[in-house]
Amino acid sequence: MEMSLPVLIISMLLFFVLFFGIGFLLNMLLRMSWIMAILSPIVFIFIIDDVKFIQYFTDPVTSFGALKERILSLAPADIMILSSGLFGAICAGIAIRALRAKGYQMF
Repeated sequence: MEMSLPVLIISMLLFFVLFFGIGFLLNMLLRMSWIMAILSPIVFIFIIDDVKFIQYFTDPVTSFGALKERILSLAPADIMILSSGLFGAICAGIAIRALRAKGYQMF
């Protein structure tokens, strides 16, 4: 299935804003500037994979093999969308650090 260019651009923008917003809020509440940048690959695994979480512990060889196959079979559009989400999480960390350096105290 192919994705049109407007859908791709809107999806990338939405993932950027979503991960920036969640990352910004988590950074304010937990006072850990890079928490969402660290957690976003785990969130991406939940988005990409259809294996139940418990199977990573009960049958790790099959589960991680299936995850590898799903990651390798991602379309370039999917990779671009997920990358924009990761970029949004990184930008949230940069924004929080810049605000804290300028003296803003959030919570």
